[in-house]
Amino acid sequence: MIVSSARIATPNGRRYMTQLCKHWAHKFEVAYDENQGLVPFSPDRRCRMAADAEGLTLTIEMEDAEQMERMQAVVIDHLKRFAFREDLGEVAWTAGS
Repeated sequence: MIVSSARIATPNGRRYMTQLCKHWAHKFEVAYDENQGLVPFSPDRRCRMAADAEGLTLTIEMEDAEQMERMQAVVIDHLKRFAFREDLGEVAWTAGS
């Protein structure tokens, strides 16, 4: 699996995570609680989320490295729709394991 993570500083991380999980729960078998969420987009593509008082951490795990940038854009686009009242700034993704 290829892994990429981003940390977004916001006092609303838990709210945004919950909104994202509820949004995607209409199409996927989403699991979440107040601190973490998992969106399994497909058997080889998922987004993990962890929220705390200071922000939201997004971690995308997938097999196809060529599609990583597109997946990052999809997740951030959805996040920014829910966070339209707040400037989240430029989101920096980092590769990891």
